[in-house]
Amino acid sequence: MTRGGFARLPGGSVVVALSLPRPDHGPLCGPYDGGCRIRVLVHAANRSRALTRLRNLGLRSVYLRGNTEPPSPDEITAVLHHPDGLVWREAPDDDTESWHPIRALLRPRQAGAAAGPAGISPSGV
Repeated sequence: MTRGGFARLPGGSVVVALSLPRPDHGPLCGPYDGGCRIRVLVHAANRSRALTRLRNLGLRSVYLRGNTEPPSPDEITAVLHHPDGLVWREAPDDDTESWHPIRALLRPRQAGAAAGPAGISPSGV
């Protein structure tokens, strides 16, 4: 279940903040653990465009239901100062962790990870 909220800025745009389960989390985290959640911030013209930006990145089941956890002023500042307008961090309550660009979260796995032993691909070719 996603938790989140939004804040409307004076210029008419919005900042949407969502707490989501981390995609491709490791074996140490179960699907219901609270430690594998990330906080994602999106700056867009409106709420639907913000959610569309996330869905286009592969986070398909992202919905904003209500405004229970709106972004804090510090979170709004962080996303407004990022060139992409889309950032995340793993520990939402830890102010010492810095914000990361979304491409660091959705980075493809290393090329060698898909190959089997001695660089042989799983198809045998």
